[in-house]
Amino acid sequence: MLDDKDRIFTNIYGFEDAGINGAQKRGDWDGTNKILSLGRDSIIETVKGSGLRGRGGAGFSTGMKWSFMPKEIGERPHYLVINADEGEPGTCKDREIMRHDPHKLIEGALIASFAMGAHAAYCYIRGEFFREAEALERAAQEAYDAGLIGDNACGSGYKFDFYVHRGMGAYICGEESALIESLEGKKGQPRMKPPFPANVGLYGCPTTVNNVESIAVVPDIMRRGAEWFAGIGRPNNLGTKLFNISGHVNQPCTVEEEMGIPLKELIEKHAGGVRGGWDNLLAIIPGGASVPILPKSICDDVLMDFDSLREVQSGLGTAAVMVMDTSTDLVRAITRLSAFYKHESCGQCTPCREGTGWMWRMMERIAAGDAESSEIDTLEEVTRQVEGHTICALGDAAAWPIQGLIRHFRADMEKKIADAKAGTPQAGNPRAA
Repeated sequence: MLDDKDRIFTNIYGFEDAGINGAQKRGDWDGTNKILSLGRDSIIETVKGSGLRGRGGAGFSTGMKWSFMPKEIGERPHYLVINADEGEPGTCKDREIMRHDPHKLIEGALIASFAMGAHAAYCYIRGEFFREAEALERAAQEAYDAGLIGDNACGSGYKFDFYVHRGMGAYICGEESALIESLEGKKGQPRMKPPFPANVGLYGCPTTVNNVESIAVVPDIMRRGAEWFAGIGRPNNLGTKLFNISGHVNQPCTVEEEMGIPLKELIEKHAGGVRGGWDNLLAIIPGGASVPILPKSICDDVLMDFDSLREVQSGLGTAAVMVMDTSTDLVRAITRLSAFYKHESCGQCTPCREGTGWMWRMMERIAAGDAESSEIDTLEEVTRQVEGHTICALGDAAAWPIQGLIRHFRADMEKKIADAKAGTPQAGNPRAA
């Protein structure tokens, strides 16, 4: 369990002042000039050495990603783009940072931009996050007024500007290249890669896109040292992490914990346990709606980090833990997610445009019992035809929840169909009948 002294987000619940005075009391903007004086290479090496992996879902090394930016700044300016779209169902960690600890994000943006030779950072925020955008804009103005950013950021002689750009609530704009397209005023559709954004990104210039949490933890890593951050968690899964816990728990919450904490411990210590007790647990989606569901038998022992969850054929994703007790109709729940992904597909790739509709319609029929058991195999075949065959990962995100359902709860799907054929009335969870 994480010690309080190791917590980065000390105002995540908003009990203290979110403004610049409160932020500085909590240690933000302390010695930022000294951090910048270390130089670009030193900052990147420190972030690499910390083992920080991207907190937006993919889990790629943040320092490594920064190092892909060109070393020399030519005619094309460099940009940092911060992904604050946070459209993944069940996820609400970044909004807490922007609402209650916005100066961590702005200071982190300055340090990251300096390390990559970028003089401007664009924070693409979900349009529905109205108050969060207000808080971020207010914090940015405070930083400008205090000389912490602007023409002479923190007295370093480095010019740095921070812009807040509001999106229009499209899930697809959480994908980095679709986000860049939207920033440019175009329809939010993913780009083919290569070229990668580090070479051709925003306005055709070298660009790095990072998640809010990935950027916001950087100042603490630079102040406390790479060894401190790397000393938390498990090998290759290092540091602290914000977890969202929602669903059938007694105290839904957002909490900062160490990577690799057991899932059961996370829920019981911070969320008050599962409603009705741990034995009343049916399943958990451990990383936001796009990762495969896990049954209780796996949830008993699994650890909350990238590698442990991959080993059980799921993923950490955004670390949004969605808890479902035995009252849940899992088939109907995954059907609802299928409808979401169908709605949010941008339509650019045929497997996703057509496949998400096919998967949703088949899930609706199975949930209603209006199908044959053999169609479950057909449904899985369709998910395999979508998975891995699209420009971005939305096709995978639509396929994986269904694959997880078939893998672990096929009997529930078959019972739906069998009960409908037998004329047995179904209400809610088929197990309860």
